[in-house]
Amino acid sequence: MAVSLEDIKKLREQLGTGMVDTKNALEEAGGDVEKATEILRLKGAKGNAKRADRSTSEGLVIAHEADGVCYLMELACETDFVAKNDKFVSLADEVLAAVVAAGSESTEAALAATAGSGTVATLIDDRAAIIGEKVELRRVAKLTGESFAVYLHKTNKDLPPQVGVVVAYSGSDADTARSVAQHISFADPQYLSKDDVPAEAVETERRIVEEISRGEGKPDAALPKIVEGRLGAFFKQVALLEQDYARDNKLQIKQVLEQAGLTVSGFARFRVGS
Repeated sequence: MAVSLEDIKKLREQLGTGMVDTKNALEEAGGDVEKATEILRLKGAKGNAKRADRSTSEGLVIAHEADGVCYLMELACETDFVAKNDKFVSLADEVLAAVVAAGSESTEAALAATAGSGTVATLIDDRAAIIGEKVELRRVAKLTGESFAVYLHKTNKDLPPQVGVVVAYSGSDADTARSVAQHISFADPQYLSKDDVPAEAVETERRIVEEISRGEGKPDAALPKIVEGRLGAFFKQVALLEQDYARDNKLQIKQVLEQAGLTVSGFARFRVGS
């Protein structure tokens, strides 16, 4: 049967689907908008299944702070074209709102959170069907603290932020706290302090640097000092407080924080696709 342009336009605006797909669905549904919507969603769900193995190396990071809690979230997609699409950005806002409302502390909990008449997982699946790409909620972090420094960095001016950092801290120097967040976005520490590095990782590194030192012909008597020195370099790579400050490499982050009267209790850093 023939369908009206008004119905096609209305359904396209509601779902964001293509002209041909919308027209065909309405014709198949005999002009019934609700049935046509179901047809389009089922078609999209089948498309989602076909896209399941595709990689999602693009997307955005987004943050929300309120009442002593701050969330950082990464929503991923396949292409930068979709990453900057209003529908994808709007989806990220909706997902984050649902995550915050549920108080989710993990990706699994976030996917199970209520969103509209379903869950975040079903919301993402429905929108992915409309968008036409694989979309996934890759990571969620929830931090608690007195204050937060949030830094969202655009690696491309035409795209949404793709690097996000949240630092939970106590103290009054917000400018320095933000600077430390910027440092984290660049330096990518894995832990807050060297005491937070798992003992197994430390022992593995100790064994490796000792083997390297022996292979270089270092004398046995000098090995302990050499190994400890190289472990120090390892801690500078992975522990925030041990790192040299990006703005002044004569200072370590722990010195910068001490001078500013700040105490960092935790941080999270996400980079899209990594």
